[in-house]
Amino acid sequence: MTIALAAAPEAQASIGVDVAGAGLSFAGRLIFQDVSLTLKAGEWTALLGPSGVGKTSLLRLIAGLPEDGGVTIGTVRASDGQPLAGRIAYMAQRDLLLPWLSIIDNVLIGHRLRHHRTSVEDRQKALHLLDQVGLAARAKDRPSALSGGMRQRVALARTLMEDRPLVLMDEPFSALDAVTRFRLQETAARLLSGRTVLLVTHDPSEALRLADRIALLAGLPVQLTDAGRLPDVATPRPLDAPGMAERAAGLLQQLALQDATRQDTRAPVEKGVA
Repeated sequence: MTIALAAAPEAQASIGVDVAGAGLSFAGRLIFQDVSLTLKAGEWTALLGPSGVGKTSLLRLIAGLPEDGGVTIGTVRASDGQPLAGRIAYMAQRDLLLPWLSIIDNVLIGHRLRHHRTSVEDRQKALHLLDQVGLAARAKDRPSALSGGMRQRVALARTLMEDRPLVLMDEPFSALDAVTRFRLQETAARLLSGRTVLLVTHDPSEALRLADRIALLAGLPVQLTDAGRLPDVATPRPLDAPGMAERAAGLLQQLALQDATRQDTRAPVEKGVA
């Protein structure tokens, strides 16, 4: 579900975010600790890492959302010193569409919860966003009539409807076929231009295509490393741009090595060996 915390004015300026000393543990088991990350205002940062390393948990920590049974530490501050509440849109991995509402009313749900009504202009904007994700013709349908990929596209439209300066997206294109993913990446890059975006993805090519910089969350203990800035060219970058394939292969190698090291380190513990 896309979550926007409290009401916020339209057309907010871009904001940077500083995460310092972030940590998470469950039942005494450390997931990650002392993680620091800076999101520069108006830039896309891609967060890459193996499954289960804590990418979603870090995203939720930044959003201020609690982890059931988890203990979190660390600070998350906006660069302008103002509270982040009301300035974040969070798109979870699961679409969490409300089954009793139509598709367009799911897109409008955040606005309706804040204002208790929707205007003609609001519905026109929601319909336009559904058109951007290729689902305007399904606006009156219920979520049960849609495929998993279509539901994810509705969730993306709902995220865009929130119109927040900080956007946190957790695998937003993972349920889409290759052609639709390619097209929706372009749509998101265009409509979120100038926003501060943290994108969690498992796909190095997606990160390279969309992000201004890439961070890797991997290892045991889990550490966040900066994989560096990407060429200062307009995004989304073409997949055949010079050096893209080589850099994607390099990122895959890094992830594979980190994951193998993590599995080798955990195996003796899981087998009861010191």
